Amino acid sequence: MAVTVGASRLGLGVLRHLPVDSRPLVRPGTVPTGVVHLGLGAFHRAHQAVYTEAAVGAAGGDWGIVAVAPRSTAVVDALAAQDNLFSVSALSAADATTRVVGALSGVRHAPSDPDAVVALLADPAVRVVTLTVTEKAYQLDPVTGRLSPDSALAADLAGHRPPATVPGLLLRGLAARAEADAGPLALVSCDNLPANGRRLRGLVDKAIERATGTPAGFVDWVAANVTCPGTMVDRIVPASTPETIDRARRALGVTDLAAVAAEPYAQWVIEDDFPGGRPGWEHAGAVLTDDAGPWERLKLRALNGVHSAVAYLGALAGRETIADALEIPHLTDVLRRLIAEDVAASFTPPDGVRVVDYGEQVLARFGNPAIRHRTLQVAIDGSQKLPQRILHTIADLRASGRSARWGALVVASWLRFALGYADDGRPLPLQDPLAGPIRAALDAGAQSPAGAVDAVFALREVIPAEVADDDEVRAQVTAWLTALGRHGVEATLAGVR
Repeated sequence: MAVTVGASRLGLGVLRHLPVDSRPLVRPGTVPTGVVHLGLGAFHRAHQAVYTEAAVGAAGGDWGIVAVAPRSTAVVDALAAQDNLFSVSALSAADATTRVVGALSGVRHAPSDPDAVVALLADPAVRVVTLTVTEKAYQLDPVTGRLSPDSALAADLAGHRPPATVPGLLLRGLAARAEADAGPLALVSCDNLPANGRRLRGLVDKAIERATGTPAGFVDWVAANVTCPGTMVDRIVPASTPETIDRARRALGVTDLAAVAAEPYAQWVIEDDFPGGRPGWEHAGAVLTDDAGPWERLKLRALNGVHSAVAYLGALAGRETIADALEIPHLTDVLRRLIAEDVAASFTPPDGVRVVDYGEQVLARFGNPAIRHRTLQVAIDGSQKLPQRILHTIADLRASGRSARWGALVVASWLRFALGYADDGRPLPLQDPLAGPIRAALDAGAQSPAGAVDAVFALREVIPAEVADDDEVRAQVTAWLTALGRHGVEATLAGVR
């Protein structure tokens, strides 16, 4: 991302020159570390860091965050040069507000110094570890829940080298913490996964089962001292662009190379199971609950599933952003039917929530023209996202004897996207950890809509058996895929009855 850096850079030395409403709620360096976060991306900076800073500002506590980047050094370098400060611009169609966030007490780059990250995880002052590492970093098969056979993960679990994977870092950190008897810890997944707390717990337990050289009594220590509360997180945070940096510069009068932009809306639902204590997130507007499950399903199905539908159909139709895609004639009508006829019928929502009303709010948020969330960005990693966003909806509908017509359309749009070209013939990138197997299956199968469905439905890493073996679902997906291939997105939606 090429930007022109001005003479003045965001940092502690310029805080007094910032507009008053843009200054951080807490000053970095004054709040000791209590949280480690794995996954130093834009979403964490615009979501959990914002909530945690507000919580500390309202209720106090030693809850500074050391944020760990598992791959790129770019954000680590930018933040280190800015005394761990960054800004978040909340964008609506009417206006924008920009505020600097001071929640971070440090940043680390895991590949450069994994032992330092392990030491952080073993530090008794750290009582909460949060994660936003995306589905694929969990190294769990989205259908079976088994650990990946990945060679890097196998090396981590064998203990032959410093850890290089997220499960390896967690395992090594927990082992070091157990040996030091450093006290209890909550591991908190903030990724869009169904039952993300239970999934993270399963990752930890499976990693322990496969690991060698763990300390005596380790399994019992983890069972007694480590919790994995579930969460639901929600805020639309597009990838930062040069315009993001320019907007922050105009608002602040200084350059922030770690700036992020987001919609004004944010939500965080958290199961309250923190044996070592936690920030006062409820003071920042978070919902503390005994069961985040209904909230997870609401968001995964009525927001994320709809997001994927807009992304694939929009990309096929040549629309650059999600807001642009919503301008496709008849698309919002189809999305409303997806929400009302499929999603709302597939699960029981949280008390007091109507799925159709929630869906209307989602569509309004997606239509925010200030959030230039690219369809191709949302379309990334479809094989990892579709099971929880769409396929679980289909499976639950079919188990109750209902049709899944609109869910089948979303699956067909993903398959059509995976074929690699838009309605006007332009190539489409398949950025997916299973891109190789998907392409190989499509190439080897019969070159027809039915052949494409047969080929990809045979991939159990993506399509669960109860969906793949359902003749009605296969027929519906094939029919939609045929229509999309023959007529394109716009004509197909125009013909919906």
